[in-house]
Amino acid sequence: MSPRPFTIVENHWITLKGGTRLAARIWMPDGADADPVPAVFEFLPYRKRDGTSMRDESTYPAFAAAGIAGVRVDIRGSGESDGVIDGEYTERELADACELIAWIAAQPWSNGSVGMMGISWGGFNCLQVAALRPPALKAVISIASTTDRYNDDIHYKNGCHLSAQLSWAATMLGYQSRPPDPALVGERWREMWLERLENEPFFMQEWLTHQRRDGFWKHGSIKEDFSAVAVPALVIAGWADGYRNTPLLAVEGLGNTAKALIGPWVHKYPHFAWPKPRADFLGESIAWWNRWLRGEQTGAEALPQVRAYMLDGPKPAPRRDADPGFWIAKAHWQAPVMLGFHIDAAQMLAEGPKPNGSPARPVYLRSPLDTGTASGEWFTLKPDAEMAGDQRGDDAGSLTFDSAPLTTDLDLLGRQELCVTVSCDADVANLCARLVDIHPDGTATRVSFGVMNLAHRESNSDPQPMEHGQPTTIRLLLDACGYRFRPGHRIRLSLSTAYWPTILPAPSDPGLTIDVASLGLSLPLLDAHERIDLKAPDDPDPLPKYIQHAPAVTDRKVVRDLQANRTRYHILEDTGLAEHPATGLSTRQLREETWSISPGDPLSAEGVSTWTCDMRRPGWFVRTVSTAHISCSEKDWRISALVVAFENEVKIFEKRFDEIAIPRDLM
Repeated sequence: MSPRPFTIVENHWITLKGGTRLAARIWMPDGADADPVPAVFEFLPYRKRDGTSMRDESTYPAFAAAGIAGVRVDIRGSGESDGVIDGEYTERELADACELIAWIAAQPWSNGSVGMMGISWGGFNCLQVAALRPPALKAVISIASTTDRYNDDIHYKNGCHLSAQLSWAATMLGYQSRPPDPALVGERWREMWLERLENEPFFMQEWLTHQRRDGFWKHGSIKEDFSAVAVPALVIAGWADGYRNTPLLAVEGLGNTAKALIGPWVHKYPHFAWPKPRADFLGESIAWWNRWLRGEQTGAEALPQVRAYMLDGPKPAPRRDADPGFWIAKAHWQAPVMLGFHIDAAQMLAEGPKPNGSPARPVYLRSPLDTGTASGEWFTLKPDAEMAGDQRGDDAGSLTFDSAPLTTDLDLLGRQELCVTVSCDADVANLCARLVDIHPDGTATRVSFGVMNLAHRESNSDPQPMEHGQPTTIRLLLDACGYRFRPGHRIRLSLSTAYWPTILPAPSDPGLTIDVASLGLSLPLLDAHERIDLKAPDDPDPLPKYIQHAPAVTDRKVVRDLQANRTRYHILEDTGLAEHPATGLSTRQLREETWSISPGDPLSAEGVSTWTCDMRRPGWFVRTVSTAHISCSEKDWRISALVVAFENEVKIFEKRFDEIAIPRDLM
């Protein structure tokens, strides 16, 4: 079938029932009024005009050429839409999404069937909206998302405080402080901008008042009632991203209505993600939409329940353009067969269950608080230093157990479980476990990791202090992996009481006494599967090219100040100044972030993240500078923020979120 011509509607106003006007960019197949078409809807705060334009322009034209309309809408208070944002995945946001779906279905060009799609925020809310069952929503594609907002997002993980929470709060201050484009909204742009600047929230304040898994996090977590999602869901993630658990959790919870696809990727769409190999996301999506929005027999329902890329012993590197491995499929996902390991008398990781009645073998562990600098970032946007590095430096501050060199391949797919008895002399302590591939030359690749605040050992919603000095058995799930350990390689289990800056330290640093004899490690075997070929994208470079006026710059470094006894982890990401050739709008975002800690003082932990966002055309220039800061005491988290706005180099606005002390809640 020849591609269908289409028209791009650069900005279309959709007025909600309450009078709020939201801005949409629409890719419309020609002749849809006479020959109605299905539509794919995406609802984000990331600015259709500039923030997501490049990826939108790599995706929606292909949909439109296949006769599927694309409707990309900015959430209230973002891009050109009216109002002010009120948080993540709020009841208002989800209600707006349901109203927009009904609006799309009622248009004369619509066949009445709507799909919803997105990555990250858009991947989250499409699953959450599906659980609300708007009648016209027939299917979703969710990329890099979560079924559990507490444990599999950027805020907390098993009661540990993720540093990504501050990073993301600063990001949202930067994103939401930008004005709409005057070329679309006219003279109202300054009024709309000032309204946002005056009223945008500092998300971190709300997030930190919910340190346990309460109703705030249960809202929007579809795992609370998987049965509410009745439409087919294609759930996608990458092993190099923080959202790697979601596809398998989705198929376990949703059953046959869900299909999982997991590649080697960072936090990007599969048709332009790194590391390679990529997937034909456009072809997969069009077949998915045609099946569920048109009723065509494309075979989408017959896809294997799980398709995954098995990493075949990649080595860490400054940049990973491609990872060795192979694609597998499992027609039906079921709980994997687990292979057990214990620690033998020689302190080796040995296959088989731990012997009954073994006497306790206590080992005291107190990792330097800067252990973890090779962890990479929580959600990775590039295949360079954002990915986990060689683990040997972190292993130096850890308790490690190695297997003998393997004699055959060992293929794993799923989550690993650690069971161990520990004790400590404080209410709260953190534990990190890493599964590591030791190559014959000693290089150490992180396969997966898990963390736990031991006060959350039984419950994330009702944490309890540790009983001081009392042996306590805990079970810790590590993140999912798809990985082949090769012959000659060793399996390493690394345990540490710190994993900084990924997680922030507990209020004291008691260390842990670990009963090595109690330790059991269970690894999920790949088991029965089919080797498959997954089609690569037809276009190996699908992103459009913009005019680059200033180059992008990346810089990451760890500095250990020996005199001050302080470690600093510094991040700089500069997008450079890029101009959209069709709109003439040039934009630049600069992120500067520094985490610092003294390796023996948990109360010295500090983080600061600053976003500088520029927009310009000849004769018009605006800039916002948004900074978020966190520090701590034994009793409190202390946060503050500052937003400053400039028009043509003149400061026109400043707002401070003065330091707020929020009590630590067993964290």
